[in-house]
Amino acid sequence: MQRWKNFEKYPRTCLYFSIFWLLFVNGIAFLWHLGSTGLVDETEPLFAEAARQMVVTGDWITPYFNGATRFDKPPLVYWLMAIAYRAIGVNEWAVRLPSALSAIALTCFGFFTLLRFGYPQPGALSTDKPQTPFPPKSLWLSAWIGSTLMAFNLQTLVWAHTGVSDMLLSACMGCALFCFFWGYGASAGAAVEVSRDSADREMGGKGAIFPNRWYLAFYVFIALAILTKGPVGIAIPGLVIFAFLWYVGRLKEVLREMGVLVGGILVSAIALPWFVLVIQRNGEAYIDSFFGYHNVERFTHVVNGHAAPWYFYFLVVLVGFLPWSVYLPVAIARLRIPARSRWQAQPRNSHLGIFALSWFAVIFLFFTIAVTKLPSYTLPLIPAAAILVSLFWSQKLSDSEPVKENKQKSWGFFLSAAINALILLVLAIASWFSPRLIGYDAAAPNIGELFGQTGLSVRSAIVWGMASGAIALLLWKTSTRRWILPVNLIAFALFLLFVLTPANFFIDRVRQQPIRELAAIAAQSQQPGENLLMTGFKKPTFVFYSQRPVQFFYGKEDTMSYARETAATASPTLLLLSQSTAFSNTFGLQPNQYQIVGQRGIYQLVRIDRATLGNSKS
Repeated sequence: MQRWKNFEKYPRTCLYFSIFWLLFVNGIAFLWHLGSTGLVDETEPLFAEAARQMVVTGDWITPYFNGATRFDKPPLVYWLMAIAYRAIGVNEWAVRLPSALSAIALTCFGFFTLLRFGYPQPGALSTDKPQTPFPPKSLWLSAWIGSTLMAFNLQTLVWAHTGVSDMLLSACMGCALFCFFWGYGASAGAAVEVSRDSADREMGGKGAIFPNRWYLAFYVFIALAILTKGPVGIAIPGLVIFAFLWYVGRLKEVLREMGVLVGGILVSAIALPWFVLVIQRNGEAYIDSFFGYHNVERFTHVVNGHAAPWYFYFLVVLVGFLPWSVYLPVAIARLRIPARSRWQAQPRNSHLGIFALSWFAVIFLFFTIAVTKLPSYTLPLIPAAAILVSLFWSQKLSDSEPVKENKQKSWGFFLSAAINALILLVLAIASWFSPRLIGYDAAAPNIGELFGQTGLSVRSAIVWGMASGAIALLLWKTSTRRWILPVNLIAFALFLLFVLTPANFFIDRVRQQPIRELAAIAAQSQQPGENLLMTGFKKPTFVFYSQRPVQFFYGKEDTMSYARETAATASPTLLLLSQSTAFSNTFGLQPNQYQIVGQRGIYQLVRIDRATLGNSKS
């Protein structure tokens, strides 16, 4: 017991525990069952197939999907998937491995950043007191809590298990911002003044400054962020750093020591060559699609119907970061934002809290202003939210706050914990009735009934109900309130292990497995020159799993026109995937006019004569 109360005096034991804890958290959060379920329509297979095409064609400059260029995103995520294909084969593990590794890197970097700079409040670091030879208790607690919260939240779990670019972007920007703070917090004189001769040789200017290694790493990650998602990779970190430095009154000082000129050259050397090559090869088509449509228009107009009210991201952060999100208001309030002079008087390496707030606020406001809104846009602010909450909880658990101040602020913590218990109770009730609350799904019409039969709704209700009751009991005594954090952690881990993971398997079996099986059947039964068609809906997974080009048609007339126009130049028959209940009614065909090649779930794959399809009548 005495060893536990003074665990900070045993840094080697703390380090061993930290290694075990990071392996455990990252293992079950990001690697456990990573490739055990199929790809999810619609976005994930678009990335997966574009990367597979790079391997097949050897063209690593222009991404393609289904025979058409795909200019949505820059190539870094495709390159990483393609490398994974060559290493472990074309499968779901390879598709999602870049996302999982990105989440692991971000979580581990977050741990070491908090262990180095995670002081719970500005006054916790004093320059007139001798420093202990080992990290104090609050730093270990900040690192353990913060890294766990970065991993154990719904948003990170979802995107770390999805083969798209969002988790990679979050990791590149997050690691860039961590590197910046390491460079900023190392010391006031972090930059190295070079001599006039050296400056003339390396930068061509008198009194130039060469950035330290952390700033150089910052520029490398910025370049990787640009190669992941374009200009946003530099715009957001730049705004975060500008807001932070303005607040602490060190804007000119730090920009000078960062060696912006050197950084600009480094970023350009890494990021620009691909953009030059892809524009040379595709010209205005790439510029209009990527820079015009996927960047400018997404910020200024609603794209693909992704509109939402101004308060949308309040709900996204609340739900996506549960149960930790309920402590964000009190965690932010304890920073005393109006006391700017207080922060400016503190040494740099105690500024992590206000830096995390700048990180959180800038991303939140940036995407709130943007017209197109998607839940994944707030993913890059999750590390900042985790830092804010971990600093708050480490202060509570290490008793570093003065008793008088503790009493004055106890109402904020009590209110947050009460809301915590209430929200978990609501989750328990919603979980119990979830089979009835699930709406109609065209891909699985009876999904609500089938979900009720799994018993997962009951498990979820028990987990969250017991957690809610436990937190309510712990609130009665001030001495027991510190155990609220472990209760939340245990509940979330149980939910992940016994509800969320089995639910993922259930959804995959009901919604995605039929498409995968029919894709395999199509690949085996397709005859030479026979085209693959999909009518009435679009499922890109069919392209990836069949490894064949597919013609997508949403309407009957387009499908019939294609059959007539290609009747004289292609195979007399074609394979068509449609919903089994709608096929005969849509095209007015009799059973003897087509052959059912395969049928799974609500879908059927048929072989039909082009002339018959082209002349069909409803």
